[in-house]
This record gives sequence, C-alpha cells and structure tokens, in this order.
Amino acid sequence: MKFLDQCKIYIRSGNGGGGAVSFRREKYIEYGGPDGGDGGKGGDVWIEAVDGLNTLIDYRYQQHFRAETGGHGMGKNRHGANGADVVLKVPVGTQVLDEDKETLIADLDHLGARVRLAKGGNGGFGNTHFKGPVNQAPKFANPGQEGEERAIWLRLKLIADVGLVGLPNAGKSTFLAAASAAKPKIADYPFTTLAPNLGVVDLSPSERFVIADIPGLIEGASEGAGLGTRFLGHVERSASLIHLVDGTQEDVAGAWRTVRNELDAYGEGLADKTEFLALNKIDALDPETRRAKSAELEAAAGRKPFLVSGVSGEGVTELLRAAWAEVRARRGEAASGADKEGQGDGGGWTP
Repeated sequence: MKFLDQCKIYIRSGNGGGGAVSFRREKYIEYGGPDGGDGGKGGDVWIEAVDGLNTLIDYRYQQHFRAETGGHGMGKNRHGANGADVVLKVPVGTQVLDEDKETLIADLDHLGARVRLAKGGNGGFGNTHFKGPVNQAPKFANPGQEGEERAIWLRLKLIADVGLVGLPNAGKSTFLAAASAAKPKIADYPFTTLAPNLGVVDLSPSERFVIADIPGLIEGASEGAGLGTRFLGHVERSASLIHLVDGTQEDVAGAWRTVRNELDAYGEGLADKTEFLALNKIDALDPETRRAKSAELEAAAGRKPFLVSGVSGEGVTELLRAAWAEVRARRGEAASGADKEGQGDGGGWTP
C-alpha cells in the first residue's frame, strides 16, 4: 500500500426534496382539501476517524463525494424519504483544511472523532402547510433547499509519541528497526526513506510507545531542497524528538546545526520539543574517536549525547528509556489536565 498524507477532494451534500401539490380525491368527500406531503431532507457529508487506517490512499482514486438527494413529497400527506449521508473514513490524526490549505476546519486527533462537513438541504413544504381560511386550496409548494458544495484538503499527521529526525543516512531507519518490529527499507544511499514509517517500541508489557521515522532533512529543506519539510508534520504531535547524528561523518556539530536550523525554520513548536541527541553508528568508531566526536557534539549542543548503534544495539535501550520517561510525563500531564476539566463540570475523567 502506498503512503499518501494529503489530498484534495470535492464534497456536496444532498438537495432537499420538493414538497408536493396534491388534493384529496376520495368519492363522497366534496371538499377534500390539500394533502401534499413535505420533501425529505438531503443527506449530510460527515468525516470520521476510524481504526485500521494509516494512509489517505483511498482518496487518490475517488475525489468526488455527493450525498443523496431527499425524496419528494407525495399525496396523502406522505413525507419524502431523507437522503442517505456520506461518511468519509480517515485515519486518526487527519486534519481537514479549507481550499486555501491554511484554514483549519477540523482536527480528528482521536479515535471516533466525527465532524459534519456539509449539511444537507431541508425538504420543501407541501401545499398542506399553506392552507388557511383565506387560501383553502393552495396550488403551490416549496422546492427543496440546495445542498452545500465545497473543495477541501485532507492532511494526515501521524500520531506518534516520539519522532526521529536527522540528515539522510543518519541511520534512522536502522535505529527504528532495532527499536521496534518495524521493517523499513534500509540502503546505503541518501533518501532511502521516502515516506514516514511507524514502529511500536515495547520496553515491557506496560511500557509501550509509538516512534515515527521521517525522511531525512538537508540544508535548505525549509525552502524545498531535497524532500523539503513536507513530512515534518508527522512529528508535530510527538512529545519529544530523537535527533540522530551520523558519527562516521567529519563534521558532526555541523550536521546537528543543519537539522536544528530546519526545525527552527519550519516552526509549529518543533524547535521547542524535548530533544534527545544521539551519536549514531558508534560500532564503526574506535574508543578514542567516540570520545572526540561526543565532545565535539556536546560543545555544539550544550549537552552530552547518547552513544548508540542501530546495528549492534549498543546504547539503544538507554536512549529509549529516556524517551519513554518524557512520554510518560507528557501522558501524565494530559491525564491530570483532563481530570481538572472533569472536576470543573462535576464529572470525573475517564480514559
């Protein structure tokens, strides 16, 4: 299955059914009067976050969605049937944007989130509604109300607790494979990873979190160089970032600064997230080179980096433990905040 994280679609709610113009025609009822029924309501267009999806690929092959028109009213005061709704099923973490790609309409950040994007038109009144002492035999009815039509953008931001960032070939995919059961493509050339990968880290039965590996950044990514910053949105929701630096390259400090500059240029709070700095590929370094590279990176970043190797597994558990502590702290804050909100309205928080 191909990964697709943004797409443009067109939606239209259903028109309301028209009201009926009808009169009673039973034998022996001389003045039967009007009995035209109302039209049915047009269908709505809804969007819902469901489980089991992790891409918007379904919307690559179908971009137009139209709800059903309401049924027309009929004689004997029969109401037209309501039009069927259209429900767009998307992965958790999908955002709905207006046609300008900037105005946020909805953010489906939890399972079961459901939003109405377009309301169906109301059905028209039949001529029964217009009878009265002055006009006892109205010969007109209302048409159904028009539905709503609009173009929207869907943008998926994967839900991950920790995000992996770094230059191409920093060893992010290898680290993800070592830390989780994910099997991303790994090769010895830049930009092997062309789409984000998710992996579930199991430190113990009660210690589990999701980690996201995104394609590598290069200098000028914020201006469109390489793959640009398009995929950085997938780590916006993460509690922290693991920044991997390739220990086999000459200028490790420069590599760290390059990625940090691109995070600053992107914005959206990425530069303010807790960063776990790690010197990767230490299995290829001798002890003296390790110390020198670590000291150089520490001088640039102002903190001591973790020493890890995705190939040998050295230092991976320690780094994951540190990341898990941050994730657990964030989850505790979220639960505490929800608990306070529940106390405010007299109800308790439930997970």
